[in-house]
Amino acid sequence: MSSDERRDSLADQAAAWVPPWQRPTAPSAAPETEDPGDSAPPEGPEPTKISGEIEGAAESAAPDVPVEAGGVGETGGVEGGRGSGEGRGVGESGGRVGETGGGEGKGGRGSSAKGSAGRRQRAPAPEPPPELDDTELRGALEAILLVVDEPVSELILAQVLEQPAERIGPLLDEIAAGYTAAGHGFELRRAAGGWRLYTRPEYATYVERFVLDGQSVRLTQAALETLAVIAYKQPVTRSRISAIRGVNCDGVIRTLVSRGLVEECGTEPDSGAFLYRTTTMFLEKLGLNSVDDLPPLAPFLPDDVEELADATR
Repeated sequence: MSSDERRDSLADQAAAWVPPWQRPTAPSAAPETEDPGDSAPPEGPEPTKISGEIEGAAESAAPDVPVEAGGVGETGGVEGGRGSGEGRGVGESGGRVGETGGGEGKGGRGSSAKGSAGRRQRAPAPEPPPELDDTELRGALEAILLVVDEPVSELILAQVLEQPAERIGPLLDEIAAGYTAAGHGFELRRAAGGWRLYTRPEYATYVERFVLDGQSVRLTQAALETLAVIAYKQPVTRSRISAIRGVNCDGVIRTLVSRGLVEECGTEPDSGAFLYRTTTMFLEKLGLNSVDDLPPLAPFLPDDVEELADATR
């Protein structure tokens, strides 16, 4: 072929060449139910031969895996297998995140279980106090009674020694009887609702000589008479005390109140005057448990007391 003929052949081929996007496509067999709109060509450039080969290799390397509605990790893994290598990496990363989340959930449940188990534990019960025998309990009671400055009740002694209250009373009675039988210079006596050690009356002279050492703290005759009236007539008003004694007793009553032997205990409903009564110190000083232990007043009254009462009316 000559050069002119070759040139004419190339010119004819160039004139007859049609771009790929203008070339007519062969009609494909489509199902009857297919929507005509689906046959429209996709937007963008037509896939080339190289991209088709890459897509085929990717599909052969990663088979189709059914997608479950489980976790983000599995979905990411399937998408990574179907798509490019970058998609597979993202899927694996999502799977690892899903596994980490599951581990954290298990740890959280474990911590909650431990916390609830700790809350269910009960505190250990306190140990019961040791049971003292009679000898030890007797010695403890005597030691306490030697240092008290006022009568102490059986309930307080039981609380201090952590022992049943029903053991304290009988043992105190036994201790008091033992002191009396042994002839000690002191005795255990119930006074003012409690127990306290006292010196015996037959040794009062020696005790006063040692304690007072020439000092006199005795009450006056007027104070003793007023205190006796209050003790036997309580609660009583000042006017009633003055009427019984025949003199004004305001100053004497103030002295008895300051000494702690008498106290106010309310007012009289009719007149509103203050009422007075004896205190626990009064019972303690006399060694009495209550005012009911006061000696009867009848033996100390004169024989003509009724005539004197009629004369004063």
